[in-house]
Amino acid sequence: MKAYKYLINIKLKSPAILLFIIVLMQACSSTKYIADYQSIVKKVTIDSIDKKFEEQAYNYVQKDIRPASAFSINVPLYNLFNTKDGRYKTNNIKPFGTPPAILDSTLVEISRTQIQKFLKSKGYFQAQVTSDIKVKDKKAEVNFTAKPGPAYVVDRLSNSIPNAKIKQLYDANKPGLTHLREGMQYDEDSLSYEREQIHRVMKENGYFYFLRPYVNFDVVGAEASSKTNKVDLRLNVTDPEKGQHRQYNIGTTYLVIAPSPDGFPDSLRNYVSRDTSGGLSFTDLSKRYRRNPITRYDFLKQGDLYDIRNENLTYDRLYELNVFKNVKITYFNRDSTSNKINPIIQLIPQKVMSNRVEGEVPFNGGTIGFNLSNTYTNNNLFRGAERFELQLKGGLQSRIGNGTSPFKDIYQRDFSISASITVPRLMIPFYNPTLGGNGMPHTTFSSSYIYALQQDISVRRIFINSITYDWFETKSKLHSFTPLNFEYRFGNLFDGVDATTVLNNLYYAALLARKDLTLGMKYNYSLNADKLSQFRTFVYLRAGMDIAGNLLQGISKLTGAKNDPSNNDPAKIFGLPFNQYVRPEVDLRWYKSLGGEKQFIARLNTGIAYAYGNSVITGIPFEKLFFAGGSSGIRAWQARTIGPGNYNRDVLPSDLLRKSLFGLDQLGEFKIETNFEYRFTLAKKFFGATLKGATFIDAGNVWNVSKTTSTDANGATTTNEATLFKLSKLAQQVAIGTGFGLRYDVQYFVFRFDIGLKLKDPQFSGSEQWVIGKFLSGARDFKNKYNLTHAPDTYRFIQYNFGIGMPF
Repeated sequence: MKAYKYLINIKLKSPAILLFIIVLMQACSSTKYIADYQSIVKKVTIDSIDKKFEEQAYNYVQKDIRPASAFSINVPLYNLFNTKDGRYKTNNIKPFGTPPAILDSTLVEISRTQIQKFLKSKGYFQAQVTSDIKVKDKKAEVNFTAKPGPAYVVDRLSNSIPNAKIKQLYDANKPGLTHLREGMQYDEDSLSYEREQIHRVMKENGYFYFLRPYVNFDVVGAEASSKTNKVDLRLNVTDPEKGQHRQYNIGTTYLVIAPSPDGFPDSLRNYVSRDTSGGLSFTDLSKRYRRNPITRYDFLKQGDLYDIRNENLTYDRLYELNVFKNVKITYFNRDSTSNKINPIIQLIPQKVMSNRVEGEVPFNGGTIGFNLSNTYTNNNLFRGAERFELQLKGGLQSRIGNGTSPFKDIYQRDFSISASITVPRLMIPFYNPTLGGNGMPHTTFSSSYIYALQQDISVRRIFINSITYDWFETKSKLHSFTPLNFEYRFGNLFDGVDATTVLNNLYYAALLARKDLTLGMKYNYSLNADKLSQFRTFVYLRAGMDIAGNLLQGISKLTGAKNDPSNNDPAKIFGLPFNQYVRPEVDLRWYKSLGGEKQFIARLNTGIAYAYGNSVITGIPFEKLFFAGGSSGIRAWQARTIGPGNYNRDVLPSDLLRKSLFGLDQLGEFKIETNFEYRFTLAKKFFGATLKGATFIDAGNVWNVSKTTSTDANGATTTNEATLFKLSKLAQQVAIGTGFGLRYDVQYFVFRFDIGLKLKDPQFSGSEQWVIGKFLSGARDFKNKYNLTHAPDTYRFIQYNFGIGMPF
């Protein structure tokens, strides 16, 4: 009994109490809110249907009589807000959840008829479906029983296409578009697909006025009395009542930009430019845009055969310029005897400038802080759809507790200013590639300054400048290449900090006290990023490589710069050592659709920062090291608080040193992280949005790959063995967490709240690593014991994560 009360107490102390209450609500029956003559549909079954058609057939059951799934909170949520005096409300209905499925014999009959029609559309022309309803204690079960009869197959295929050009075009494209073949089971979906494909081919080959009704089928032998179970199919592509289908070419394109975001004047005729050089008339009534940057993405070229793909491409690229809120393309034909159609592209500009203020309040046990940023954006800086962004960002983190007021004991301060200009094309000297068929290419020039202070330890300042090219190989394959990435960093340890002690106990802290240069390049490739918001089965890949120092190494050798590796004297450029390393990283995910809006995701994220050449002496820059934990990683830990390896802060010899190093990131040169997440929908209507849920298991850590040795003031030497990656010790060094999350989806973005629970913590040894046992029994004693050797750090079994957007 005591154990039961203890578990309940844990639940009540957690902000997850809302979830607990909702789960309890599942037990509440909806039958008490309905009239005596009504019943709640609890189960719907469909018998005697081929398994491959079961799910599709169930979709023809009317939604109002489909019972909610066992894990859905839609009905309990509806009951919470829409019942009064023991009955369902009939007015003032709140838009939360969905009502229970109340039995309606009319809807049952409609469902029966639709299922029967569906079976006939799949070739079961003799199908008969009956329904049966069983009611007990105001709970109903509905069963549909099918007698499908024999499946009809296609015996002969033929076509009737009187237009010789269309006949030739169809025959040429038929192998790539048809799903029809002799011997296949009759399926109306295949006929619809054939119609869509023919319509697409016609629209891609100049037939501007071609419509879907011109494609139809004759089905012979589908009568229920037929005993052959075979049908003959004839495809017909008919001509208009007057004349034949004609192909059209593009004439003059009229591109007109409205004077303001309010739209166009009543008539455009008096404003359209008469200059039609190159088959294009450009009119900018707003006087804000240069001609070439806009017309570059008009793919409707004079003289070309009309192709709907070029029309869609023009739509997509003009929208992606991000300077127009509306794009509309219409056509006119001056002479009915002419084979030319003239496009009119109407563009309504959006606001050029905007300003966005964002903030967050990160908190953890014993700490609180805030981050605040202001981003100014100009989407048309040089009148060519160039996007300019200026961002100011600052924040701090403070210790609290022991009677200390918030922000009295600040241990971290951060500030950054960054500016970037993004041009909607690839600006490459002496080369002007024609891209844009699959996505908008970009060239981005960026510069930033970062200031980071760790109270009583160090201060770092970093200047970063880069040029980046982004382009699409296909709609699903994105390349990003940074040929120039220049970084200048300088930092120092505060007076009074014993660098040797810091090095012995948190090895990488010495990296904070350095001045150096980085000159390198980066390349990133991503696959299927366009599918991330879809409930499909696919593989996502993001792979990147960061290489630095090779060019500077060559220059130092050519200039005869001398260095002495044995004396820790690296080569220098302009009196500063330079970094030389390679840093590959891979993010691989498998998204598995489980039907509807249910999805399973498996993820592997790994990377390594390997120093060579000049960096064998200087080491990997602090900012290039990896970390584990956080709202998009191992969610049971706060970011940068895992590892490396089996590292435990109890090796810090004094409370004073632990306080000085409080909050200092725990980083490594090698990272492995895996995530397994199941996503599902909880409620379709929840305060005007969709409430979704997720359960997850996260595992991983960071490690060092280079062995370091240090000597203290007494001459004793120590190595970083506990932080090194060794395959034989992998199981002992992996952190494991689990948890549950909520996603509040308002269509354009998602608010996310995850609760992570630690299962296995690698900072301990042996069976002590399985901290879940301490959480369930003896949590308070465990925390008190931990605080004696780790204060001011405190131990938290549960980590709360807030964010915008999905974790991955």
